[in-house]
Amino acid sequence: MNLLSDNKGSTESWFKGLHWLFALSLCGCAVGPDFEQPKALAPPSWSASPIRSNPAFTQLPSRVVTGPMDATWWRAFNDPVLTSLEERAAKANLSLRTAALRLTQSRAQRGIAAADQFPLLRGNASYTRAKPSEKGVFSIMSSLLGGGSTASAASGAGLGAAANGTGIGVIAAPAANIKPFNLWQYGFDASWELDLWGRVRREVESADASVEASGEAQRDLLISVMAEVARDYIELRRVQRLLTLTRENAVLAQESLTLTEQRAESGLVNDLEVAEARTQLANIQAQIPQLDQQSAQAVNQLGLLLDEPPRALQTELTAPRPVPPVPPRVPIGLPSELARRRPDIRQAEAQLHAATADIGVAVADFYPRITLSGSVGMQALQFKDLGNWAARQYALGPSITLPIFEGGRLKATLELREAQQQEAAIVYHNTVLLAWHEVDNALTAYADEQRRNDALNQSVQSSRQTLDLARRRYRAGISNFLPVLDAQRTLLQAEQDYANSTSTLAADLVALYKALGGGWQSPEDGARADQPPR
Repeated sequence: MNLLSDNKGSTESWFKGLHWLFALSLCGCAVGPDFEQPKALAPPSWSASPIRSNPAFTQLPSRVVTGPMDATWWRAFNDPVLTSLEERAAKANLSLRTAALRLTQSRAQRGIAAADQFPLLRGNASYTRAKPSEKGVFSIMSSLLGGGSTASAASGAGLGAAANGTGIGVIAAPAANIKPFNLWQYGFDASWELDLWGRVRREVESADASVEASGEAQRDLLISVMAEVARDYIELRRVQRLLTLTRENAVLAQESLTLTEQRAESGLVNDLEVAEARTQLANIQAQIPQLDQQSAQAVNQLGLLLDEPPRALQTELTAPRPVPPVPPRVPIGLPSELARRRPDIRQAEAQLHAATADIGVAVADFYPRITLSGSVGMQALQFKDLGNWAARQYALGPSITLPIFEGGRLKATLELREAQQQEAAIVYHNTVLLAWHEVDNALTAYADEQRRNDALNQSVQSSRQTLDLARRRYRAGISNFLPVLDAQRTLLQAEQDYANSTSTLAADLVALYKALGGGWQSPEDGARADQPPR
């Protein structure tokens, strides 16, 4: 009897069954819920939004208007130094480079998940020198097969070699005379799990959504970095402006001290007024080192964002420049675009998509798994026989795995995935709601700071007139030095408040751009912020 004889009819039937399994795998369903994009929570226009009543939409020196946003919003400040810093930060910032690597990792994870869609094919080759145990399982097999039988019987079993002169005699010889033998083989192994219930497809769907979420997280970080560069730059110019004002006031205080000392020498004033003038000058001068420290810190903070060592930007940024002025018109796009423009909302949506697909994976685990496995190759006791067609061997067949009892693991996993999906839905809703609050708060702050800035500007003008009048009255001997001291303090405070307000106004505009989701393309793209990411 030939134990390895082929059954042609059975093989053909098996291949027909395999054909139908392939077709069923390709047409199989994907269990679990399908993701549906959340409905927009924003009105189509600002006129239909409660935010339209925000004072930022009224007639102000710089008011918001409906219009397309530019991703490179920092160019609206018309400051070439700021523009250069933003472009360099987009390329050199370490946090952005880290986020890019996280995106690369997500794409690699997607590739790992997608690999399960395809058959697994491996090549193999081996050589074995073996001697079966004379007291082990082989001795039982030898006796069952007739250990003292002829070489032809052993040859018919495909294991004997006494008849062909090899001298091995694996089965033909009695167990006590078993000799070592060689076994050469090579071939290919293949396996493929049929995705009948869409488990792998759901895994790939979840991985795709995770890649999208990582991409949106990178864009969200880009917005934050761009905004941080602008804020730190504005802070640097604010401190430089305060330094200039403080030094100018120190000059005025020095002039007042000199005048008071001259009048004291003439006996027109007493030593108390001289001491008061000297104290005023010292107080003003004491502010300069602190402002110098703040300036150095602002420069270093910008250097950190640009991946530069400490003080590397000192020469470039030492020359004082004014705080970047805000533009007269600020386009903010349409409210209906906000959800598609803000990366954090898009990230939350992608995470909701991934969580929904994960439910399908958990549901598919309740169903049977069918795997097709096979191997084909050559096997021989002598190396020279590996090229002989008679040395061929193959094995083909399906296997099925059906979950029967797993202690509640599958049910608990499904409950976990459903709870995670519900959590992701709440996170998405909260992210959208938070975005609207951020936009409204940013608009309010921008409008209110403009009114405050205008009032502080008038205060500075009045304080200068008051100081000029007090100095003239003091020189004329009409009043003592106390009104001059008060006027100097008032002017210095008014100028500092106005400088702080000017920088706050610029920072509020940066916050508004950030709240609107502007600047999530890299500067070299030159694309609009409301366009989809590339």
